[in-house]
This record gives sequence, C-alpha cells and structure tokens, in this order.
Amino acid sequence: MKKKILFISDHGDPLAPLGGEQSGGQNNYVKQLALSLDRRGHSVDVVTHWANAKVPANEHFGSRCRVIRVAAGVKGYVPKSELYGMLFDFYDEMRSRIDLSSYDVMHTHYWLSGLLGARVAEDYGIPWIHTSHSLGVAKEQATGVREAKRMVAEQFILQSADTVIATTPSERKLINSFVDNPSPIKVIPIGVDESFQPFIRQKKQRPYFAFAGRLESTKGIYTLLNAFRLLIEKNELPPSAKLVIAGGEPNKIDVQKKMPSCPKLKKAISGIERHVEFIGARTQKQLAELFNEATAVIVPSTYESFGMVAAEAQACGSPVIASKVGGLQDVVRNQETGLHVEKENKEHLAFAMKLLAANREFARSLGRRAAAYARKEFNWTTVGQKMDALYEVVINGKQKVFAGD
Repeated sequence: MKKKILFISDHGDPLAPLGGEQSGGQNNYVKQLALSLDRRGHSVDVVTHWANAKVPANEHFGSRCRVIRVAAGVKGYVPKSELYGMLFDFYDEMRSRIDLSSYDVMHTHYWLSGLLGARVAEDYGIPWIHTSHSLGVAKEQATGVREAKRMVAEQFILQSADTVIATTPSERKLINSFVDNPSPIKVIPIGVDESFQPFIRQKKQRPYFAFAGRLESTKGIYTLLNAFRLLIEKNELPPSAKLVIAGGEPNKIDVQKKMPSCPKLKKAISGIERHVEFIGARTQKQLAELFNEATAVIVPSTYESFGMVAAEAQACGSPVIASKVGGLQDVVRNQETGLHVEKENKEHLAFAMKLLAANREFARSLGRRAAAYARKEFNWTTVGQKMDALYEVVINGKQKVFAGD
C-alpha cells in the first residue's frame, strides 16, 4: 500500500544546514527517514516552522517529499523555547494550507509537534506515531533543570499516541519509568546517511580527536576541552596532536581563523590554541572525511536519547569515546566499538583519549568492529522497512477500531 504520510517537525526543518542552534540530529532523522520512505514509494510531507525567511514556503526533496513551512505569525528564527506560544497559530495555518484529512498516517517529532499531532488526531482521526528525540525527564536528570510544562505535555503525548517510537532500549526504559500506562512502545534505531562509511585511510597522518555538534554545555564541549587541556599540559599526546571541532553557530566561531569568537570558548582554549581547530558546520561528506581519519570521535554529552554522531562515526570505522548516558550506552558498545566514560568527568575522558592515542592497534580494532556493527544496526533501508511495517500495523489497527465502533 502506497501511503501519504504527514511528518510534523515543529522546530526541525529537514533541509536546514546541519550544525546550527536548532539544526542537528532531529533534522537529519526527519530528512533521512522521509527519503527512506520515499524510496519505498510513499509520499511524505514535512510541516515545520518557517525559520529562514530566505527559503520558500514549499520545497521538494527526494522524489515524493516536500517541506511545508509555516510562519505561525513569525517568519524567521524563533527559539524552540518560544514556539509553544505559537502552536495555536501554527495549527490554524497548517490546517488552512493543507488537507489534513488526506493523510494515511502521521508521525510527530518532539513534544511541541506532539501537541500539534494530538490536535490533528482528535480532529481528523489520523493514525498517529510519535518520536520524542529527547525527553524533559532526561534533561532534568542531566542538568537539574525541570521544565514542568514540557514534562506534563510529554506524559500526555506518550499516553495518547497510537504508538511511540523509542530509538534505543534505554529510552524505552526511561519512558516506562516516567509515564504511567504509556502507549505501545516500539524500539526502532536511527539510521546513518550512506555518506558515512569507511575510506582507505592515509598511512601517515597527524593524530587528532574529532567532535561534531552544538557548542553547548549539554553536549559536553567544555568537559572535552578541559580533558584535552590536561593531556596537552602533561605532554601525554604527541606535539602534533589536534582536537578538531565541527559545528557551532556562526556567531560563536571565526571559521577563517578556525577559532572561537565566543568569550567562554576563548577562555576554555586559552594556552592550547595551536592544538584546537574550530572548523564550523560541515556537510555529511565532510563529516565522514573528518571521522574517517580521526583517532577517535568524542561524544561527551550529558545526555543523548540516541547519539547520532556516535552512530555516524562508527559507520566510518572510527572508535567513539562516549559518555555513559542515555542512548549512548546502547549505540556505543563499551570496549567493542568504543569506550564509555563518566559524564562531565574530564579525568576519565582524558584517560580514554590517551589510551586510544597510545595504542593505535587497539583503536583500529575498535574501529573495525564499529563499522561492522553500524552497517548492521544503523541502516536507513532497514529502518525504513521497520517504520513502514509499523505504519501498516497502526493504520490497520485504527481501521479495525473504527469498524468495531
């Protein structure tokens, strides 16, 4: 059955350049899942906020996919923390722009989109699947910051959707501990873009560690910089060793100088500047090249529901040093495809980095196993098949319910 599928990704435009403040794992997930379903013959519409006034209201990608951008009264960037107050306008504009009754199934992404999806499901009876991407309870555990409104909304969504997608067993366990009587939960991992695969490595290369992501405390950037400083100041890395940092908003870095412009980041690298490069946002292909030649890729987040960078790096045959938190505990297999470290522990992270830099054969063996593991587990073709099958089950289940009524 060829399906017409509605994605709602309120703050995650799938065609936005990766590496910005609101452009990361969710955007890429939405894009790659849409393309995977497209290859199976389905049509996918992705409704998102019109965060960049320079791009068109509607934009096609793939063969049967399109982005539908909704201003909701504000055409231009709005922090996701402020999008909650725009949901009523978002829904009204979305309903006026597209025929919501024409879709066979709906998949919402993040809690803001889930609230929109709940309204669509109530008004139009469309079968509804939800992926959280991150959870308020996880954020509270990682940072101590409690977002009461969000957590109430998430409990409602996770009890109301026809099916909830968890991307790792750890996320499923967290949902079950947080929500009384949640909707059925299906674990389907995230795939990686085909750009991420092992290359033929150069025989002679300078040793370097790589990081890719937003330059925020929750992504562990300052823990990483402090750990790297320990190694440099103790001369525990070769003199040519580098830390290469990809991603970050344009206002935080000077890409020409490969240095941060943000005062806090400047302070964090004071004295070790010649060992650190900030290279800004990168394409998938460029990230694959970065990961392939790295001694290891570091994912020191305080929490990740999945950890897309970790999966992508492993697909390139790079070992990953990751915080032992959230989905990273499942995505990276400790001492098989990488190493786990305690979150926000610079000494523990520094030791793991030193270990892989000093024992290159161990690092390479981890990388070989990582590539094989990623090919099997994080394949978008397989993910698309699993998601398509789930949509079919949910659609048929909904039809049976209505038939029974």
